[in-house]
Amino acid sequence: MALFLCVLLGTLILAVGPEGWAETSESMLPVWPKTVTVHQVKNVVGPSVQIDERGFISVVWLEEDKESRTIFFARSENPGGPLGAPVKVNQPSEEVYYRQESPALVVHENEVFVTWSKTHPKITPDKPFASELRLSRSTDGGRTFEPSVLVNDDGLVSQHTFDSIQRAANGTLYMAWIDAREGKKEPGTFVARSMDHGRTITKNLKIDDDTCVCCRTAVATSGDGVVYVAWRKILEGNIRETVVARSMDGGESFSPSVIVGHDRWIYPACPHRPASLRVDRQGRLYVVWYTEGAEETPAVYLAYSDDQGKTFSPKQQLNRSKGTFPDHPQMAVDPEGRVVVIWEEQSPVRREVVVSYSLDRGRSFSRPIKLNEKNGQTPTVAVNQQGTVVLGWKEHAMPAHRLVLQTMQFPTADVTAERDGHYAP
Repeated sequence: MALFLCVLLGTLILAVGPEGWAETSESMLPVWPKTVTVHQVKNVVGPSVQIDERGFISVVWLEEDKESRTIFFARSENPGGPLGAPVKVNQPSEEVYYRQESPALVVHENEVFVTWSKTHPKITPDKPFASELRLSRSTDGGRTFEPSVLVNDDGLVSQHTFDSIQRAANGTLYMAWIDAREGKKEPGTFVARSMDHGRTITKNLKIDDDTCVCCRTAVATSGDGVVYVAWRKILEGNIRETVVARSMDGGESFSPSVIVGHDRWIYPACPHRPASLRVDRQGRLYVVWYTEGAEETPAVYLAYSDDQGKTFSPKQQLNRSKGTFPDHPQMAVDPEGRVVVIWEEQSPVRREVVVSYSLDRGRSFSRPIKLNEKNGQTPTVAVNQQGTVVLGWKEHAMPAHRLVLQTMQFPTADVTAERDGHYAP
């Protein structure tokens, strides 16, 4: 531990720059070596990651090979990696519906929950996107998975995809997704719960209409029991805004949606770029999203709310590169409000994965730092209560794909408070 703190204090040098930004020296927070798994298949979708309080990493991803699609789960054999042997999540009779989003993952002790889309058994050429939303469960730490449970309750041949899942402190599982059961031009945002560890699913509840058809939902819960759902909503004139709705009664009902950034982005198609949503111990709600705004300039933004999603702070831009295209941001927040955001930076010849972090509850952020070696995409991130962060992404590498994981450590709250002076404990 003493050696770790020496490394930390030697590398973490921050200077506040313009617009309240903090910029790091050449080194970022202390990191452990990367772990890489090679996948010699046609395609890989993912990963999604989680990290438990001991530092063990859990990962889920989708592999497509010839005519088959399989969801795999793996857990690290030691804190920080490497991963153990992969385990199949879907049963042989459960055909995975192909999509560009990774399966969603929640891990708590020996319970593992994965939501994913199954090809609808009655899919037809005139309904090529028909799917069922499924929940798979393991009670032995991911060594085996039970047959999946159907989440959507309509029984219709329609779309049920772009899902998210979160476990509340009381053990309730909350799932959100995009649902086309009503046959409208624009689908709706729906939610459901499981209050018995994934064995059964409650009646589905529609939160809102006019949902952007392929921008994934996000769900988060706070320590005081508030449930939040984020999605991209289509307003009049093809304006696409990231919005948030909240439930104060454990998911029985939700408030009308609230616009986060007021971007005024007019776009006549789905941008396929989801938001990310998290809450810290004090109840601050953080939202990260992509937009091009009224100026049609691609950017990644963050805003937060201290009144349970009723209003949001002015948005702040996280990407800084002038010659790249920022994309697919994802965020993790630890209980103390240390924030880490990971996203892609695309150029005509490269796809980089970069990370930026905040040690002061989102008021200032580090300069974005490159993580990948080969062309990277689909970044993901998670953090545990000790401030240990796991970063994950996919890299294209001929003749195979690579899933890359890297962990880094936030400083202790005492170190952060001493440096910042104003850090809220």
